[in-house]
Amino acid sequence: MLRTVKPKTARSKRALQAREPKEVEDPRTAIFVKGTHAGEKVNAVMKELMALKRPNAISFSKKNAVRPFEDASSLEFWSQKNDASMFVVGQSTKKRPHGMTFVRMYDYRVLDMCEVGVDDWKSMAAFKTPKATPGHKPLLHFASELFDSHPRFVQLKSMLMDFFNGEVIDGIHLAGIEHVISISLGPTPPTLNATSTLQASTSAEDPTSLPKVHIRSYTIRLLKSGTRIPRVELTPMGPSLDLTLRRHTDADPEMWKQAMRRPKLRKQEVEQGLGKKRKNKEVDEMGDLRGRIHVGKQDLGRLQTRKMKGLKKGRDSMFVDDDDDEGLGESGGDSDDDGQRWKRVRAE
Repeated sequence: MLRTVKPKTARSKRALQAREPKEVEDPRTAIFVKGTHAGEKVNAVMKELMALKRPNAISFSKKNAVRPFEDASSLEFWSQKNDASMFVVGQSTKKRPHGMTFVRMYDYRVLDMCEVGVDDWKSMAAFKTPKATPGHKPLLHFASELFDSHPRFVQLKSMLMDFFNGEVIDGIHLAGIEHVISISLGPTPPTLNATSTLQASTSAEDPTSLPKVHIRSYTIRLLKSGTRIPRVELTPMGPSLDLTLRRHTDADPEMWKQAMRRPKLRKQEVEQGLGKKRKNKEVDEMGDLRGRIHVGKQDLGRLQTRKMKGLKKGRDSMFVDDDDDEGLGESGGDSDDDGQRWKRVRAE
């Protein structure tokens, strides 16, 4: 573990403040690590995943003797040094060929791990279609009931959502959705029932009985449909992966409880209705807090005004039409272009 050093400069202080916990966390950075023998297939798959993860991806070019399930001290050191919260470790052995391990961190410590085996894959270069812009948030589609009932697939779904999810945003423009990642499962064996908790827990100990995981990527095209809702067309983009679940490590209950803890709602969120709503208070589009005040009926006759000689009683004057006043001579009036004459008289 790295020593805790007090910052001596403003630059180092800002760097440490950027790593402190936030209400809205930064995008997760994933580090791709090659084992002592990764193999050509695993290296190619890790490059494809890194292309989908950019720009929040770091690649280690050298080989490292790392075994996550036996000793995770190296991962914790790299996590704290690079401020990364996920790892993808590629390792191919005779007993477990073409293996990749997804490691999730919390507070620079290993939270949980999931190992998969690459059975088949197809790169982006094999699809002669347009690609999505790096850094755009994808749509994630999980097509199976097991992702909500089986403990192994629930863990895999949570890990893939953290891996592919980018920056947390409040809203997104329709034109900014460029690609979708679909995760589906192969045919479910008869012995595995998604609605039975007992069978799901017993079959979780035997990974060979679990269906394969199929990951497909598509680009989204919005075409004219004659209505306000466009017609959506999906085009295969790549990569295409077929994975098999292998070993896994569940999160420690106490650490998982700390990782799932949420901060208190901010005042603006409370006023927007996310928490206990306060009466007659709201936040406008600019983020300013505005309140509504109810007052009684005012008597404007008793309103205090500035004391002026012209406002005293008996000194008020007004303009009246000369045609309406009888007995007034024409000598004291003025004429305008329309031929109407007006005379100023003292009000009684």
